Amino acid sequence: MSKPSVAELRPVVHPAGVKDRRSGEHWAGRLYMREISLRWTRHLVNTRVTPNQLTYLMVLAGVAAGAALLIPGLVGAVLAALLIQLYLLLDCVDGEVARWRGQTSITGVYLDRIGHYLSEAALLVGFGMRAADLFGQHEESANWLWAFLGTLAALGAILIKAETDLVDVARARSGLPAVRDEAATPRSSGLAVARRAAAALKFHRLVGGVEASLLILVVAVLDAIGGELFFTRLGVALLAAVALLQTLLHLVSILASSRLR
Repeated sequence: MSKPSVAELRPVVHPAGVKDRRSGEHWAGRLYMREISLRWTRHLVNTRVTPNQLTYLMVLAGVAAGAALLIPGLVGAVLAALLIQLYLLLDCVDGEVARWRGQTSITGVYLDRIGHYLSEAALLVGFGMRAADLFGQHEESANWLWAFLGTLAALGAILIKAETDLVDVARARSGLPAVRDEAATPRSSGLAVARRAAAALKFHRLVGGVEASLLILVVAVLDAIGGELFFTRLGVALLAAVALLQTLLHLVSILASSRLR
C-alpha cells in the first residue's frame, strides 16, 4: 500500500479547528510541530504501529526527559529539551494516525491525558532533583529544599490540569455536555479582565513541558558560564511559585465562570 502524501493527509488528520483549538493545541504545534508531524505520520499510517502504542512512546519520552535532568551540566539539559520535543512530536502523531485510520477512542484520550500529567510532572521533579545537586557536583551533600520545590511545582502543574479535567467530570455526573470554550467566560467583569491579563502575560505556561524545558536549558547555559547552580535554583523557585499561584487563580476562575452552571 502506497504512503499517502502530505496533501492527502492534511485535510483528514488536521480537520478544521484542530490548529485553532484555544484550550487544546499547543503554540509549538501551531508554529512548527504539526508540519513536522505530518511527515512522520505519512510513514506510520500503513504500519502495524497503533495510536495507543505511539501514546505510550510519548509518555516514555516525557518521563525520560525528567530523568535526563539528573545528568549534570549542559548535556542533561540539552537531552531533556530534545526529549520534550520528541514528546510533543509523538503527541501530534498519535492523534493524526488515529484520525487517518478512524481509530480514535476513549482509551486513547485517557492515555493522552495521563501522559501529559506524568511527563510534565516528571520534568519538574527532575528539575528539582537537578537543583538539589544529588551527586555533589557543587556541594558536599544534596540540598533537598530544591527537590521539594521541584516536587511542589510538579504538584501544581498536575492540579492545574486536574482542575480543568474535573470540570467535565462534574458536568458529566450532572448529565451535562462537556464544556465549550465560550462557556469558560467569567461572569464577573473584574475576573474577565484578570483572565485576559493572565492570558496576555502567559506566565502560567512556564510549568508546561515545552516551556519548562526551554527555561531549564537557558538556566543550564547560564550556570555553565557561572560554574554554580544559582540560575537553576532560581528557576526551580520561579516555577514552584508560578505553579502554586496559577493553581489558585485557575480554580477561582473556574468557580466564578459559567463552566459549572
